[in-house]
Amino acid sequence: MFERLGKFMGRKPPQKGAPLVPESSGPAYSSQRDSGERKQTYSKIFRWRLPDGYTEEPGTVELVGSFTQWKRVPLLRDGKQDSWHAMIHHIEGNRTHHYMLLLDGKPTHDKTCDGLAVPHGHQEEQYQLMTDKGPRVFMLFGQAK
Repeated sequence: MFERLGKFMGRKPPQKGAPLVPESSGPAYSSQRDSGERKQTYSKIFRWRLPDGYTEEPGTVELVGSFTQWKRVPLLRDGKQDSWHAMIHHIEGNRTHHYMLLLDGKPTHDKTCDGLAVPHGHQEEQYQLMTDKGPRVFMLFGQAK
């Protein structure tokens, strides 16, 4: 009876004398899992507002980051909320990303970032922002449920 139930569930009965190791822990399973498993992703809205006291609007507000392969993504002007925004989809979850906001092509501070990181590599270094502690880029802690 248990053999039939096991066959129905797609499991093979253990061989006599063989170690009792689940099939899912073998090397064949791990390579299948690595190649066929979908990574968790999420979407995030990036928003930027003109700082208090500033009246001159920038010509462009853009976002670049590891989740855009460092390609510029324009933020759109929202007159009702008096801000610029962009929704980025398919951000890989469960890892840290680096990014920058650019005003007219120059890095600017993002008060909603999750932290600051030392830039690594040419792509990050070209967008770095100078701080009291040296050059930095913004961090985004990618959480997926």
